[in-house]
Amino acid sequence: MSLLKIAAASLAIVFASSQAMAEPIINKPAPTFSGKAADGSTINLADLKGKTVVLEWTNHDCPYVKKHYDQSSNIPGLQKDATGKEVVWLQVISSAPGQQGNVDGATAISLNEKRGAAPTNTILDPEGTIGKLYNAKTTPHMFVINAEGTLVYKGGIDSIKTANPADIPKAVPYVKEALEALSAGKEIPNPSTAPYGCSVKYAS
Repeated sequence: MSLLKIAAASLAIVFASSQAMAEPIINKPAPTFSGKAADGSTINLADLKGKTVVLEWTNHDCPYVKKHYDQSSNIPGLQKDATGKEVVWLQVISSAPGQQGNVDGATAISLNEKRGAAPTNTILDPEGTIGKLYNAKTTPHMFVINAEGTLVYKGGIDSIKTANPADIPKAVPYVKEALEALSAGKEIPNPSTAPYGCSVKYAS
């Protein structure tokens, strides 16, 4: 193979990789996807137009996730408040088979029941396709999409990057404030923040 062809092939690989992990942009259309849910149904983001949608990357074994579920019920409380206002809240599990946090649908449902969680549904993404589409980096990593299908928030659940539940009341609740601002027709104060938590356990 000529040097020119090798260079072209290398550029194609880099381009494909960058496309797979492209950063979704605030105030632009949210990347569309279709995924299998824990209850066996198929969820298509395009079908949810007209509703506010929250995407929450999660891994039940991650200490940062435990902070917001088992040790505080912070995220379950947010889920209940949001879904009570007709927000669609979707957990996404992008842990690959054999990696921490990978579960089947029945286990995902059971875990939520035990934790008092109330997402609208849980999307199983073991291939990491949706995770890479959104460049999801941590658990949790949060995204809010408005009724027009526009991405209006991405980043952390809140502002204090620890696994200590005592820090929750002191933190700026980024997702909560984004949903409240959206509901009130106001500008979201912090539309893009740094996520924190365990790394998403994609296939290596």
